[in-house]
Amino acid sequence: MSNGTIEDTQVIPAAEVEEVDLYHAHSFITKWVFSQDAKVIAIQYSTTAIVIGLVGLVLSWLMRLQLGFPDTFSFISAESYYQYVTMHGMIMVVYLLTALFLGGFGNYLIPLMVGARDMVFPYLNMLSFWVYLLATLILAASFFVPGGATGAGWTLYPPQAISEGTPGINGGIILMLVSLALFIVGFTMGGLNYVVTVLQARTRGMTLMRLPLTVWGIFTATILALLAFPALLVAAIMMLFDKLLGTSFFMPEMIVQGEMTSSENGSPLLFQHLFWFFGHPEVYIVALPAFGVVSDIISTHARKNIFGYRMMVWAIVAIGGLSFIVWAHHMYVSGMNPYFGFFFATTTLIIAVPTALKLYNWTLTLYKGNIHLTIPMLFCIAFILTFLNGGITGLFLGNVIVDIPLSDTLFVVAHFHMVMGIAPVLVIFAAIYHWFPLMSGRYLNEFWGQVHFWVTFLGSYLVYFPMHYLGFVGVPRRYFEIGETSFVPESAVTLNEFITVMVLIVGAAQVIFIINIVMSIFKGKPSGENPWNATTLEWQGETTPPGHGNFGKELPICYRWAYEYSVPGVKADFIPQNLPPDKIK
Repeated sequence: MSNGTIEDTQVIPAAEVEEVDLYHAHSFITKWVFSQDAKVIAIQYSTTAIVIGLVGLVLSWLMRLQLGFPDTFSFISAESYYQYVTMHGMIMVVYLLTALFLGGFGNYLIPLMVGARDMVFPYLNMLSFWVYLLATLILAASFFVPGGATGAGWTLYPPQAISEGTPGINGGIILMLVSLALFIVGFTMGGLNYVVTVLQARTRGMTLMRLPLTVWGIFTATILALLAFPALLVAAIMMLFDKLLGTSFFMPEMIVQGEMTSSENGSPLLFQHLFWFFGHPEVYIVALPAFGVVSDIISTHARKNIFGYRMMVWAIVAIGGLSFIVWAHHMYVSGMNPYFGFFFATTTLIIAVPTALKLYNWTLTLYKGNIHLTIPMLFCIAFILTFLNGGITGLFLGNVIVDIPLSDTLFVVAHFHMVMGIAPVLVIFAAIYHWFPLMSGRYLNEFWGQVHFWVTFLGSYLVYFPMHYLGFVGVPRRYFEIGETSFVPESAVTLNEFITVMVLIVGAAQVIFIINIVMSIFKGKPSGENPWNATTLEWQGETTPPGHGNFGKELPICYRWAYEYSVPGVKADFIPQNLPPDKIK
């Protein structure tokens, strides 16, 4: 036997915490409005995130229509284009990916995987969702205020964000900053829940080194978020003060429309440091849960224990720690001291080491595994390829001398979307296809799943691979239109048109996915209990889907780690974490 073997399980400690009385819902209102069940809250988070994510998807269509076919669509003005860019970026990074991984998967999986009845603070958990929903509604409301949403770019750099000439400098930017502040408050409530639940509510026998890697990923990402989000909160509040109270935290002396402004001695660079101190950990706030999910799904569908479990855990922790000292590689062209560039280029190359370790370990897990090419597995393999591609282009941009000419080109857009857009989204799809039977007791439709996978995977590559070339030839990002520019060849114009068509096709595939979910909830093929023959505790409950309280009268006891697959001498090809040693055949 391997890590967490029978030999290690002779003594299971007595329960330290008495059973708690859960608040059971008695009506529609108490179940769906004031629910304190983490699984219901997870579905609320996920549904809200997907709805606002679809808004972000439509905005990307509108951007691409302008870039591919400029001057064709009269309703896309320069102002509205920059509003689409800004809102698309912020929605996708914060309101979709962060909320879905931590609020959705975190809430659903953590209590089940650690063997807990629920989150430690159920009421606070409920409140965190409603604050998130309020933040999302305020963000959406910014489209409808006079002047429209902010068009400052998703990074919201001052002085541009609150200066004349930028779209949405009044109501738009104010609502954006208020929404971000509320999001952070809501997340802090949920984040405290995840951390305390993992540390204090694990079932008997569930040591830290027996936790599934999904839990490790979400746990570490939550700690990152609790440390990084305050920087963004402070930046948002300071910019609100600059806008509403006339302070000069970020606003230097400027001449606007021929007149000197009242601001003085503010530092726009300070905002960039605060933003990216949040912004780069944010990449790993999304990536670490994705790493954990991929590890668990690959192990389950390859029928093989994860290669180098402890190494994978420490790689997650190392990536989390290093993510706080790489932020300024986003700022090589900002005018900061060149010596900083040397330091941050070095740290950026160092963080690639534990990340590469994870890629090696996934590959070695697949090696000689009994691989089942299920839809979740296909999405995970696609993720590994995509993350590798995105990571390699990240090494380009991590080097100062290479980054400077590429910084404001479509090469950066291609890199960012491969590593932060496509890769985590592929994992989200893998996770939904994998855990949908647990949540509903039914499979998602296999045929439409295959269509969804192949169109999304191949289509994404046809969108972003050509962008690397466009970046190399110097096509700039963020421009409403580039016109007849001498250094842009005819091939770039044709490629832009092709990319736009592919974006529309890939977007349409996501509509198929949504329809598949809705139809499968009612008419999907019954999955039964534990359809993937997984070892982790969420599949070992008395009912599928699990009821409120997750487990029956007795909480499970954990006897081993989460990856006992294809053990020599054992009849079944998996041993659940809660199966007593004397019942192994």
